Amino acid sequence: MTSTVLADLPFMDAFATPGEAQWRAAVDKVLKGADFEKKLVGRTADGVRIEPLYEAAAEGGARPLRAEAGRWRVAARIDHPDTAEAARLALAELEGGADSLSLSFAGAPPARGFGLNATSVDALDATLDGVMLDLVRLRLDPAPGGRKHALLLADLVDKRGHAPSSLQIDFGMEPIGVLASSGALAVPLSELGKRITETIGNLKARGFTGPFLTADGRTWHEAGATEAQELGAVLATAVTYLRLLEAQGIPLAEARDAISFTLVADADEFVTVAKLRAARLLWDRVQRACGLEPKPVFIHAETAWRSLTRRDPWVNLLRGTIAAFSAGVGGADSIGVQPFTAALGLPDGFARRIARNTQLILLEEANLWRVADPAAGAGGFEALTQALCEQGWRKFQDLEAESSGDLTGIVGALANGHIQKGLARERDARAKAIATRREPITGTSEFPNLSEAPVAVLAPPPAAAPSKDASGDAIIVEALPSIRLAEPFEALRASADIAEAAGERPKTFLATLGPIAGFTARAGFARNLFEAGGIAAPSGDGFAKTGTTNLDALVAAFRASGAKLACLCGSDEAYVAEAIPAAMALTAAGATVWLAGRPGEQETALREAGVTNFIFAGCDAIAVLQDALAIAISPVSTSKG
Repeated sequence: MTSTVLADLPFMDAFATPGEAQWRAAVDKVLKGADFEKKLVGRTADGVRIEPLYEAAAEGGARPLRAEAGRWRVAARIDHPDTAEAARLALAELEGGADSLSLSFAGAPPARGFGLNATSVDALDATLDGVMLDLVRLRLDPAPGGRKHALLLADLVDKRGHAPSSLQIDFGMEPIGVLASSGALAVPLSELGKRITETIGNLKARGFTGPFLTADGRTWHEAGATEAQELGAVLATAVTYLRLLEAQGIPLAEARDAISFTLVADADEFVTVAKLRAARLLWDRVQRACGLEPKPVFIHAETAWRSLTRRDPWVNLLRGTIAAFSAGVGGADSIGVQPFTAALGLPDGFARRIARNTQLILLEEANLWRVADPAAGAGGFEALTQALCEQGWRKFQDLEAESSGDLTGIVGALANGHIQKGLARERDARAKAIATRREPITGTSEFPNLSEAPVAVLAPPPAAAPSKDASGDAIIVEALPSIRLAEPFEALRASADIAEAAGERPKTFLATLGPIAGFTARAGFARNLFEAGGIAAPSGDGFAKTGTTNLDALVAAFRASGAKLACLCGSDEAYVAEAIPAAMALTAAGATVWLAGRPGEQETALREAGVTNFIFAGCDAIAVLQDALAIAISPVSTSKG
């Protein structure tokens, strides 16, 4: 609050203004000796501290503002291979509220194996039949042959008689991103510079104003990049384009104006907001280093592919909403929301409508666009923005220092494997966090739904594309993968589904000990874990009789279940009193016996009684579920007796 506002509230003088010391003292009382850092301080994948409390940010400093305040553009992807269907979907998107179309040609990574098959002006004209090019913004998704697609779109504009200078088109050429995702570039960098300069010259001579090139963060994000790695790669890509164009005689100011950014909006609200704001500040710094007066770059944001799930895909609606909200608050000029079924195949009209309406609600009902840079002044956002500026700049400098032969910067870092190694380390670290469920995926690794109903798509996922024969290409690098975080759990679910289709869903018998109040917590944990792998784990009211477990009833229920794996679930007290005889009885009945919880001092005795594994919070759930599936679907019982 300002002093003027406080002056209007004289009763506030009756309350002492608390400081950080008083707050910390109150927190320490609640923690009761627990470690403050471990309990209340988080860290991003880049190691940036997330404090529980921030002071208001100091006034002044650079502001990461857009070139034009107001509404962002609502972008929708057009990627259907059938021309007539693509045209129908395009009109449906525009009639439903979109005002920007992202054209994904076949071969474009964002098309996911689908994409437009328009190879002529007439075919592209039919694809955009009814679309008034002067009323919408168009952008091309980066793809091999991006120069050809750019000129094809320009020819369509000529055919329709539009004044190119009146249109808003981002031509989306991104040869470095194509190199990273495909592993090959057909020409040396010097020749690449000549070709993109000729293409830009052609387009500018016709009257197009660009941008013509984009630095696309999706390539790096899908390969596992942290926020700082994505920022560093985008900056390094843009600077490489500046150098290529300048070497061909294009003034730096014109080269700068030829470039746009594409960044990923993920489901972490605070970090996504900070990343977009940091991108603008970092680009300002690059421009000043080039001797230019900074101009805001156009930023298109797209919700994260790697966060989408095939299981319980309705949860993707929540992820998309958080990501779109964050992109809007962070200052994106246009936003594309992935339809919630995108990981399952080519989205239908319903999924596309929901994706579009997510943005429209944020614009029309939440009115997010009415405040320029709404995160300004908030201590948390400003601190995260500054931290990502520092980390992103460091990653950018690291890439600039790399080389391989005569290749320097980000291309050299791709050629010598520096980027691939760095991203692989991050993928491994995140995969471990996913496997141990320290980074839970709702609907997949946590709270799975084995009875989920299928959702509709226009076409299932395409088959894997054959590997490219790179012979004759001038630059060859190790291609970056495109991953989704949920894939390891989805593979387990798929194996369980195959077993169910062949006979019966794999199951685990939850051998509950003691009264229901004693076993509910661990039975719930175990059920949640097993179902994340597609393994049914039903439980009832237990087998307690006058406070203790009726082992005869428990063993009879196990035999009747048809399960091969039994998991003991109970309180610590029940384990001390009953786990060993229960394990022995179940083992004698032919069960492979596990226990929910850490074994502690009982481990040796429990193992001697027949317990072969222990499941607990923080265990490697992927490894555990692989073992459980192997037991559950094995044709021969693992019984010892």
